[in-house]
Amino acid sequence: MKPFLRLYSVVHALMALLFAGASIALMVIAAHNGWMAMTGGVDTTAGEAVIEAIGLLAAAVVALQISQTITEEEVIRDAHIGAPTRVRRFLSRFMVVIVVAIAVEALVATFKSREKPELMLHAAAMFCAVGVVLAGWGVFIRLNRYAEELEPEAMAEAKKEDAKLE
Repeated sequence: MKPFLRLYSVVHALMALLFAGASIALMVIAAHNGWMAMTGGVDTTAGEAVIEAIGLLAAAVVALQISQTITEEEVIRDAHIGAPTRVRRFLSRFMVVIVVAIAVEALVATFKSREKPELMLHAAAMFCAVGVVLAGWGVFIRLNRYAEELEPEAMAEAKKEDAKLE
């Protein structure tokens, strides 16, 4: 069974590399778009292009954070996400980047709505989605805390595994 589990680690490592590669590609595209916006003249269109580049950078951060999370949780720690502590920690790391990405996209949509007012509802819906996701995440963390209290050994094991990252 161990060779089979090692295969999972290899696949996770490959996925992490692909996410990191996608992040680098998005950063290059964002830098190119930002540079083109700045050299094309300083006007409202350039500002919108820079905000679009920020949106691409936010997506790059999401991809890079997912890569780091996969590497730390599945390759280095070789943790199996089953204990409440593991689930909370994994989802919390993921949720931070998702909330930031949605908020940045909502900001981009808000600026775009200056030219197309019909997009304002889209931007408002995205900001509402950020609020709903944050509220749901808060409820999850609160309920998960009770589950962690039932399994203190899982928290101790997770802390021991953190030493692998130091």
